[in-house]
Amino acid sequence: MIKLSVAIALLLGFFGLQAQEMSFEEYNPVSTLVVPENPVSRAKFPFIDVHSHQRDMSASALKGLVSDMDKLNESIMVNLSGGSGSGLNDKIASIQQNYPNRFVVFANVDFDGVGKDGWSDKAAAQLGKDIENGAKGLKIYKSLGLRYKDSDGNRLAIDDARLDPIWAKCGELGVPVLIHAADPKSFWDPMNSDNERWLELKTHSRRKRSATDPAPWEQIIAEQHRMFKKHPNTKFINAHMGWYANNLGKLGELLDEIPNMNVGIAAVIAELGRQPKNAKAFFIKYQDRILFGKDSWKPEEFPTYFRVLETDDEYFPYYKKYHAFWAMYGIDLPDEVLKKVYYKNALNLIPGLDKSLFPTD
Repeated sequence: MIKLSVAIALLLGFFGLQAQEMSFEEYNPVSTLVVPENPVSRAKFPFIDVHSHQRDMSASALKGLVSDMDKLNESIMVNLSGGSGSGLNDKIASIQQNYPNRFVVFANVDFDGVGKDGWSDKAAAQLGKDIENGAKGLKIYKSLGLRYKDSDGNRLAIDDARLDPIWAKCGELGVPVLIHAADPKSFWDPMNSDNERWLELKTHSRRKRSATDPAPWEQIIAEQHRMFKKHPNTKFINAHMGWYANNLGKLGELLDEIPNMNVGIAAVIAELGRQPKNAKAFFIKYQDRILFGKDSWKPEEFPTYFRVLETDDEYFPYYKKYHAFWAMYGIDLPDEVLKKVYYKNALNLIPGLDKSLFPTD
């Protein structure tokens, strides 16, 4: 007697069919929906990317970057990986010698040694030198709040009073602080069937956290907001929309409450693209406080940002399946709002940018 499985295989073979095994990670169906499509390969207006990371800023590297930037209509790139001291000075020198109006760098602070005598004053003084030497702002990585520890081995909180001279120095010198705090809240939530970032956590297991690793999400985010409020004369750009792109109502409340806080859209376009009506209303209401950014430098991914911001297209794919298993929709921003997001808001926040690269209206 032939077993059922063998019989099925024989039948499939008879009809010219093949049974194919596939894991859930591989499942990525192509939509059969037929709707109007308006892909955007080049931004409608020149833009400033306020959230990029470039380790190599040699002449040859800059030449390659400019070639790709021109294709995208990117006028200025803000390199957040500037470092400090001689390394920062080398990057600035290369920019000045090659493309002085197309790139700027933000400095970074070395938080090693917080708690030792004189650390705060020394760190603020070094930051002052870095800005005097040409840095246009300060970038804070998520390691602050997650991994950095003070000289006693305790987790270094974002609102630690020993860091106050850093934020105050930026306010004094009129340069912004772009800060990334924590990660999406889903990384702290139970990894079960209710977690919409489950696939990302399954394929990138090191991103999973808990209330004790190193602290609850709510605690880290609250530290950031307290620090913003404590330094009202310093302008902050909250990277990744402060991880509230999935809750724009709450983000709006925070913007109302913290007038010196702005937000960048880097790495959260998938959240905006699944709520086009809500996102459009948010962008219009807070149009003076939202900045364009991408984060990882992959030119082929920028068109998804352009399409979400500029068109009213329906149901088009996002470029990272594990970030978003849903499709994107365009929010069709008015031109004046689009100009503010693409370049006007950055020109107002970051000193010394070449305004001649942009329309005068």
